[in-house]
Amino acid sequence: MDSAYQNLNWFRNILRNTRLPNDRYFKKATSYLNELCYLIPNRRTGSVGNRKATEFFAQIIKPWDYSIDTKSFHCLDYKVGGASLLRQNTSYKVYVSPFSVGCDVRGELAVVSSIEELERYSFTDKILLMKGDLCTEMLMPKNFVFYNPDHHKKIYSLLEEKSPKAIITATAKSPQLVGALYPFPMIADGDFDIPSVFCTDDTGDKIAQHSEEKFTLKIKAQRIPATAYNVIGRKNPDAPKKMTVTAHIDTWENTPGALDNASGIVVLLLLAEMLSGYQGNMGIEIAAFNGEDYYNAAGQMDYLSRYGRDLDNTSVAINIDDVGYIRGKTTFSLYQCPLTTERIADVVFGRYKDLVLGEPWFQGDHMIFVQKGIAAIAFTSDQVTELMANITHTPKDTPEIVDCLKLVELATALKEFIRNYK
Repeated sequence: MDSAYQNLNWFRNILRNTRLPNDRYFKKATSYLNELCYLIPNRRTGSVGNRKATEFFAQIIKPWDYSIDTKSFHCLDYKVGGASLLRQNTSYKVYVSPFSVGCDVRGELAVVSSIEELERYSFTDKILLMKGDLCTEMLMPKNFVFYNPDHHKKIYSLLEEKSPKAIITATAKSPQLVGALYPFPMIADGDFDIPSVFCTDDTGDKIAQHSEEKFTLKIKAQRIPATAYNVIGRKNPDAPKKMTVTAHIDTWENTPGALDNASGIVVLLLLAEMLSGYQGNMGIEIAAFNGEDYYNAAGQMDYLSRYGRDLDNTSVAINIDDVGYIRGKTTFSLYQCPLTTERIADVVFGRYKDLVLGEPWFQGDHMIFVQKGIAAIAFTSDQVTELMANITHTPKDTPEIVDCLKLVELATALKEFIRNYK
């Protein structure tokens, strides 16, 4: 048969089998989203809410004939009781850094605003205020393996070498780097043992006026050993090749996490049901990862530790994060995909009005696979810059800003992509 004729039939079959969202899935999407955001508050990895969320996910997909993998891994949860910073009778508003240890210390204030100043001075027995250019971005945790700039490692090394009693970081607004958080915690690391708090840049300027004066810092905080788990549903697990579809189920502290990333989890749940009768030759892996917003990506690291040797069997990995925003469209971006995969993606996703090709981004769980040389497709919002500036990681990230029809549409498109994948 002529190859052009075969290609024409292939395109026609894809278009003929494509279905648009329906009311039943819309109702389920709305229910799942509300369950994750309102009935299961606080999904930070290791927390009670996080365990409830993973249990919910596993229970939903279990009836659809998936082999369910919920092997646990060790992690840290934490409890915060507040912090106080005093100079004589003046107090300053500070916030406890995630995973900080507690303390009750008194010492002379030292102020630095550059790595060069960190290198130059001694801070033993002092309370160290970091501000200005030194505090423009959140430090990657010191043992983070996926992306860890050398200057971040150097800051951690200098802090541990200089050994201040405690650290205050004064941070400004930086939506491109940390989202809408203000102030943001420069340090959020369960492997870093110097007590730390953070404050606004304005508060930092007021504190800095009293360099070399005595301050007292009290932090009420506790690290709590905990366990958590990814939820991985598998169909046709003995197939020689598989497709993995992921979304992270955890959230940042104190946010409902509707777009980041309950909406992605909802798409996984819808897709799992849509593929319940899948009879294709590919293995299907539906993975709710647990740790994208956690300091050491514990769930992702556990996945690589357990199944890293199987990654060579992965034909393509699909990651879903921050989808369904009521404004704009959903974008898909391609990473080291062969031409046949690109062609299927273009044809299938081009059928849906809210799916458009977008620019690559490199901060999501698809990079686990990309770094191993595996083809990947990532979905997010074309309004991600706006989301980062105003909503991401804040209490504003609620179900009211999610369009569940877009979630059904994406799940439907992914079903068609998987069924037509060659």
